[in-house]
Amino acid sequence: MPLTDTSTVTRVPIAIASLPKHKVFDRSILQISKTANNSCRSFSAIKISRNYDFVVHSVSGDASASVGFDVPFPRDYSELLEQAKQATELALEDKKQLMEIEFPTSGLESVPGDGEGGIEMTESMQLIREFCDRFISPEKAMRTRIFFPEANEVEFARKSVFGGALFKLDYLTKPSFFQDFGFVSKVKMADRVKPEDELFMVAYPYFNVNEMLVVEELYREAVVNTARKLIIFNGELDRIRSGYYPPFFYPKLAALSKTFFPKMETVYYIHNFKGRNGGALFSRCYPGPWKVLRKINNKYICLHQQEVMPSLKEVALDILPSA
Repeated sequence: MPLTDTSTVTRVPIAIASLPKHKVFDRSILQISKTANNSCRSFSAIKISRNYDFVVHSVSGDASASVGFDVPFPRDYSELLEQAKQATELALEDKKQLMEIEFPTSGLESVPGDGEGGIEMTESMQLIREFCDRFISPEKAMRTRIFFPEANEVEFARKSVFGGALFKLDYLTKPSFFQDFGFVSKVKMADRVKPEDELFMVAYPYFNVNEMLVVEELYREAVVNTARKLIIFNGELDRIRSGYYPPFFYPKLAALSKTFFPKMETVYYIHNFKGRNGGALFSRCYPGPWKVLRKINNKYICLHQQEVMPSLKEVALDILPSA
């Protein structure tokens, strides 16, 4: 059953409209301490057509990856959210059950760490609310459960960004007395969900290594062999894909690359590279190919594209320098 209804005009009220654009979540209680580096976003009502054109690119030199959806790099977050919405709708039509959406939140050309940790998470929370208001029709809101990393963030979300929303808000982990040492109380995910739940949205589960393990448990116990769908929103899964967490010390987390991630469809993805050979790995805007772009004279030029996701190391060391 579709999650959106284009014939519905009334939307869930957006409480964020009365808030400052960059209201900062006080993460001091969660033991985050980084240098603040905020940047202002511009939101506008830009719409794009779902009728994507098929085009032929020769820049990659790979004939097998020469045809795909020509989706432009978004001009602002409004256009980005519209692209992500349409990509997710197409993935649902193709019966995808486990999906990933990933993009920078401190500016379209930013990289993880450009913004202070708490600010980046608050920006993700705001963008998740805007995405949900676009993607989920009001009658489906009560059947959507949005998981935040910790119970404290659920309380913050209810008082700010998600104030007045009909979505069910929940959490993955619960802080313990030994939180400063990385210990959190385990939450049994099968007990968190209700029979009427249809969609799970998981918000930025990357601050604590246990969070992604709980997401896998949620998928295994509450999504597999059901009609439910699960979307991971800005989970920074590249940390696990790239081996940021040594398998010797984090064997369960490293195992997800072989057991969990192969089942996942990346429906929308942007990762920027800075430096002399900077550029952007833009895609995936499902069902299009993975594209590597470079900005020249304020325009993004496609340098390479392929059907499977390249590693960040491959893009940084091979594709961008040779383009």
